Amino acid sequence: MQEQPLYTIKLTFNFNGENAKKILSTAWLFKTACHRILSRSKQLEHVLVPSKVAWIKLFKNKAYELIPNKRYSYGVVYLVYGIWESARSLGIDYSNVELSDWLLFQHYEREVNGNVIRVYEDGSALITTYGYDGSKDRILINAKPNKGQADLLKEVVELREKYMPKLIIRDYGVRDSKLYVRGEIHISVSYDFYLKHAKRYDEPKGNLIGGVDVNTDRINLAITDADGRLRDAKTFWFREISARGYPRSRAWSVIGMIVHKMLRCAYNHGVSTIVLENPEVMGRLRFFWIKNGRRLHRNYNWRISIFRNRIIEMIAMKAPIYGLRVNYVNPKGTTRSREHDDIMMRYGLDKHTASAYLIALKSI
Repeated sequence: MQEQPLYTIKLTFNFNGENAKKILSTAWLFKTACHRILSRSKQLEHVLVPSKVAWIKLFKNKAYELIPNKRYSYGVVYLVYGIWESARSLGIDYSNVELSDWLLFQHYEREVNGNVIRVYEDGSALITTYGYDGSKDRILINAKPNKGQADLLKEVVELREKYMPKLIIRDYGVRDSKLYVRGEIHISVSYDFYLKHAKRYDEPKGNLIGGVDVNTDRINLAITDADGRLRDAKTFWFREISARGYPRSRAWSVIGMIVHKMLRCAYNHGVSTIVLENPEVMGRLRFFWIKNGRRLHRNYNWRISIFRNRIIEMIAMKAPIYGLRVNYVNPKGTTRSREHDDIMMRYGLDKHTASAYLIALKSI
């Protein structure tokens, strides 16, 4: 059975002192357990089966030895299972997979009121932590919801909606002789719940088609009718996020605003269907690095692919808010093809707008 898609509410926090140590030690224990399960699963790859239940039975005790909490240890196994499953889907040699430079800990599934990470409607969260000596504690973190997500968080708490929590450490160090930790708490709820409380329009204004080409500094929208005639084209830029030192959280906030701007434009121009390139099965691939990074062809840029796919996922998730349907097409031939070059010359389009137009045509 296919898992229900999730929407994530993000809460930011800054913490220092003794409690910062407890958060950091929990994240390191979680990651160490992930390394152990990843290494062990590589040794047993020939007998592994695609089942979370089977993985839990096989590896839960090994994870529990390092982080003595059922929900965290299951979270370790589920995360590594997701990596294995995604690698299989993409035809990647699992023995070459390595964990990247992240620090986090998470629950393993959605539940009411959380448990190891319990969030309150004001954004504060009660966190279960573990020291390197195995000592357990519960600490309160004052966190702040991202812009526009505070009302949804209140709905989650008041209506006792199930959520899966995750704590991610973005930065840590020593300031004024005290350890500090800066990070985010992610609260993942069902997409249906999010859509119910965020939807702005039930139906589109017209029946036009919007092809979307996503790049690292812009989103191109080409609007066509059902016969493939080009009606309009727009470019939505976010060049500023590529500046050196530009904050990552701010960058995704800017991209989110641009996505909404593009979708509002599509809605107001009578678009009923947004067409996107089909993102490959990324799953939890963002949490590891593949040696050599080589995939579909010699020049494939893994990092850029993940960035573009995240934007595509964001567009697909937010399009129904505006009453727009989402279709996916195979990206093959939408760039560097004879048809692509002909469209550029015939309509006087730049290469990215031509790609957006081809994406729309492919869906007709």
